[in-house]
Amino acid sequence: MSRSATLHRAADRVLQIELAMRRTQLWHEQPPTPAAMASRMPFCADTLMFSQWLQFVFLPRMHMLIEANQPLPESSNIGPMAEHCLPATAGRQQLLDAIRAFDDLIAADTAS
Repeated sequence: MSRSATLHRAADRVLQIELAMRRTQLWHEQPPTPAAMASRMPFCADTLMFSQWLQFVFLPRMHMLIEANQPLPESSNIGPMAEHCLPATAGRQQLLDAIRAFDDLIAADTAS
């Protein structure tokens, strides 16, 4: 798959994640503090809820890479963390599916 096609698919997956977060009431109105965002832990696990990390770290980073036509990460395995951390809410499965679809896209792109 060409880089352009991969980036278009990635943009679709990122949008699916955002829409699923909004539908499941996991979209945050207020950003975390700069101190919380400065965490060095994976997923900012010591300072943010996983949904905050998705919204304020992961989604902006993916938007930036896609818009700048930059390479996507070589791997993505956020599905297991999402499954572990996301609360049981209506629509949770849709969000998990969207996250796994992103993981799968990255894995398929790396394999080709």
